[in-house]
Amino acid sequence: MIRIYCFVLIILFQNLSSRSQSLKLDKILYGAAYYHENMPYYRLDEDIKLMKEAGLSVVRVGESSWAKFEPQDGIFNFTWMDSIVDKMYQANIKVIMGTPTYSIPAWMAMKHPDIIATKLKGEKHYFGVRQNMDILNPQFLFYAERIVRKIAERYSKHPAVIGFQVDNETTTNDANTIYFQKGFINYLKQKYKTTDALNKAWGLSYWGMQIYNWEEMPTRDGTTNPSYKLEWERYNRSVATQYLKWQTNLVAEYKRKNQFTTHCFNMIWIMPNAKFDQVEISKSMEVASLNVYHDVQEGMQGHGIAIGGDFTRSFKNGNYLVTETNAQASDFGVASSQNPPFDGQFRLNAWHHIATGANMVEYWHWHSNHNGNEMFWKGILSHDLKPNRLYKEFQRTAKEINQISPTIVNHQKKSEVALLYSSDAHFANPTMDPGFSYDWEVLRMHKSLYKNNVPVDFVYPESNNLGKYKLIVVPSLYVASDTLLKKLVDYVKNGGNIIFGPRSGYCNEYAGARYTSQPSGLTELCGVYYQEVSKINKLALSTNPYQVPSDVNFIETWLEYLVPTTAKPLFYAKHDIWGKYPAVVTNNFGKGTSIYQATILTDELQEAVIINKCKELKIYSSEVNLKFPIVSKNSISNQGKQLHFYLNYSDKTQSFIYPYSNGTELLSSKSITSKSNLSIEPWGVKIIEEK
Repeated sequence: MIRIYCFVLIILFQNLSSRSQSLKLDKILYGAAYYHENMPYYRLDEDIKLMKEAGLSVVRVGESSWAKFEPQDGIFNFTWMDSIVDKMYQANIKVIMGTPTYSIPAWMAMKHPDIIATKLKGEKHYFGVRQNMDILNPQFLFYAERIVRKIAERYSKHPAVIGFQVDNETTTNDANTIYFQKGFINYLKQKYKTTDALNKAWGLSYWGMQIYNWEEMPTRDGTTNPSYKLEWERYNRSVATQYLKWQTNLVAEYKRKNQFTTHCFNMIWIMPNAKFDQVEISKSMEVASLNVYHDVQEGMQGHGIAIGGDFTRSFKNGNYLVTETNAQASDFGVASSQNPPFDGQFRLNAWHHIATGANMVEYWHWHSNHNGNEMFWKGILSHDLKPNRLYKEFQRTAKEINQISPTIVNHQKKSEVALLYSSDAHFANPTMDPGFSYDWEVLRMHKSLYKNNVPVDFVYPESNNLGKYKLIVVPSLYVASDTLLKKLVDYVKNGGNIIFGPRSGYCNEYAGARYTSQPSGLTELCGVYYQEVSKINKLALSTNPYQVPSDVNFIETWLEYLVPTTAKPLFYAKHDIWGKYPAVVTNNFGKGTSIYQATILTDELQEAVIINKCKELKIYSSEVNLKFPIVSKNSISNQGKQLHFYLNYSDKTQSFIYPYSNGTELLSSKSITSKSNLSIEPWGVKIIEEK
């Protein structure tokens, strides 16, 4: 078996066919994950009756149920799922079938204990949790291929099944096993060719850590070398990426042309998607999906929905699916985070997903589990399994979605601003006290645009479409290749505009400090250089150029001692020593401009810098770009008409002047005239189609 599945490991890294265009649907889907196998008693018919009455149109099934499909090695049982899928088809409810490979059966763990992954420094996973396996283990791959093929073959033939979700929130599970070590060495051989090249790139002469044959490569456990750590993360990304592409390719052998493949990228904790290459994975799938959980009640702002949607929409530059989002409470504990949404918030968030580009919204999940670790991660129905307040709100929302779906399905968004996201920067950027981290900077730069309703896409180091954007925001690009830096320089030279966060360009692609003046590779573009940096506490500014409140007009954490060459300083700290060096500068370069931030700005000051640049570039207009708590999203319908979504993220009625041409408010069918006063109730929604 092991000899055979070494071949599988080779297959794992082959390029698979590209499915470049994002899937188009004929209607917006609205539903929930459904696990009848978890129910305390038989109630399939009752559930389907409630689903039909609620207007539900899609369910996701199967991704956690390997042990149910295969209770013993090679003994399969599909009749229970057949019954579910058959009855969904009779009720005209679509089904997305999951491959159940992220939770292995007990017999497998007992028969092959080495399938359970060992983590760094010998720490073990154990049976009893999901995602505990070594996804490079040949025995695991044998069993995974077998169950994936059987499910794909069986349910590709069922008319209810519209698509397959491959695995679930995949990572490498922090595995550090013999298969990962051997794979890592082979990966290094392919990339660096010789140990001499590796020694030079990683600077292994430091502490005398050179290796002179590949078998000397130490394990990841105790390494301190930043280059090793970064390359290990890249390798792990490639393993998870190719594992998902491998499964996708298996399913593709069986699925019908009108069925899709997808994967639910996890956006629960900021940016865990750095664990694999989403763009590369998405090429092999018809549509990208995400699982996103977000704030509710008093603190609800909708930013998690926006950044998750913008991030996922950008993988394939098109519509996406939401495979999981909040129903009621979304936490494991009985008391720690039991925060069901207020009246109206459930509906508002659903429309926000759709406004951001989702062609499907599914909740996790239909019912609330009565056992297990997620017993209090509650679904649409509570533990009594009866219609409730949220069920009624689901029903109202489903009716609205079904009513206007033909007009808004597949609607397309256009952005003039992009935010560069680098997984290398995510892994390599040192965290600075008090809490400065790469993902934190990504979040707050995106939020600056979100709060001012400036549409934004994400681009990546490998993106070749930078020229379509007027402005690119670049959070701390601590690690970057010469190729990427040249791409950014050429973008500005040809008329683009960039806002850089601090520490950009500092390290090469091996996470080694560059040996030219900083910001290395960007000195001419930004019109500055620096040789020194300092940790700082809060420093007030000597002026208030953006007229922000005085209590937020400061910088903190980090300061690079910028020396302008051609750049114009925008502001300085008020300090005898640090006040000699500009905190932020701007520079004209070629046909474009740059802004370089040598420090950490307050959220308010960061927002002011970004939005002021948007105003300068005529991306932002105070007449059109309403401010939070009104969230507005603009797009183009299937019929080529302008659509305007307005969402009120507050508990008070909000009013504003509607700035566009005459149109129709789709949910009420009321006519709306240009320049008229528009009011939205607390947690309310209006969707206007221009005439």
